[in-house]
Amino acid sequence: MNGKKVALLIALIIFIDQAIKFYIKLNYFIGEEHAIVGSWARLHFIENEGMAWGLKFGGGFGKIILTLFRLAAVIWGTFLIKGFIEKKYHNGFIFCAALIYAGAVGNLIDSLFYGLIFEASVPYTTMVAQLFPPRGGYGSFLHGRVVDMFYFPIIQNAHFPSWFPIWAGEEFEFFRPVFNFADASISTGVITLFIFQKKFFSDTDISTDQANKLSQEEPQA
Repeated sequence: MNGKKVALLIALIIFIDQAIKFYIKLNYFIGEEHAIVGSWARLHFIENEGMAWGLKFGGGFGKIILTLFRLAAVIWGTFLIKGFIEKKYHNGFIFCAALIYAGAVGNLIDSLFYGLIFEASVPYTTMVAQLFPPRGGYGSFLHGRVVDMFYFPIIQNAHFPSWFPIWAGEEFEFFRPVFNFADASISTGVITLFIFQKKFFSDTDISTDQANKLSQEEPQA
């Protein structure tokens, strides 16, 4: 994949991610939920102040550290992807790296700017947020909350068996976490990379250009 195609892919993922988040933020109140397909695929609006799975640390200061870490990771990732393209890594590997990078940028945008441009979505009310409210956003730079909305409880109202350690007899649901398009992009990239890593990193798997160069360097009989 060349640089233009990778940049287009990344831009498309970020655009879709942000378009969905803007729609949810401006039209849903916190906790609002609507079915997509049956009862197992839903839109459920929540906001995540911390890391994956809603984990938090260190209050407001911890939020700044987390956002700065995400920013540093994205900057580092920019140079990594540039190097992958220049070194002609396997197209599948570059594709996966672009998915992960685009997802990271999508969530970083929330953390950097959403506190500045959006009014707060208040829990336990039917009020929806406003974009660029007259009195300013709900937070400062670096203090935005990540918008999540996809909820797929495929297995519901199940229970762990009595012999199961720790959670014996407790209620079980799969898949419980609420996530967004950026999270899905990251997960898809990581899972695909894991499944096809042997193909992506095989010593015998080289590009057409590399093969042509090698054939030209071989001594003629």
